Amino acid sequence: MPARNLVLFVCLHASAKSLIAAEYFNRRAAAQGLPFHALSAGTDPDESVPPHVVAGMRGDGYEVSDRRPLRLTKDLAAPARIAVSFEPELAEYVPPGCVVERWSVPAVSDDYAIARDAIKVRVDSLIGQLAS
Repeated sequence: MPARNLVLFVCLHASAKSLIAAEYFNRRAAAQGLPFHALSAGTDPDESVPPHVVAGMRGDGYEVSDRRPLRLTKDLAAPARIAVSFEPELAEYVPPGCVVERWSVPAVSDDYAIARDAIKVRVDSLIGQLAS
């Protein structure tokens, strides 16, 4: 059985909330030397990341302009130890034993900074749990 070190962030379009969460998670996990990595996926992914998200993330030091949002599949979710949903139901995708959390945060389209900050607080808490 492969190592289950994936943290999967899922939103509808995989181009805002889950993308912000995954990029921030990966930076924080790497900085702390944690053996986890994150992916962003969506049940109905956009063709590309919207310009306002690209601009906001660029301002935060992330380059996502060439990123193509991933479609959530059972195969993609198979190595997930933790799956975080910002809306979609994940039961049909995640493997047995995967911890599923549901996070409610403000819409990125309403205010990037407010949504990003809410996501960062939740990711920081998750990183703290994984580090202990």
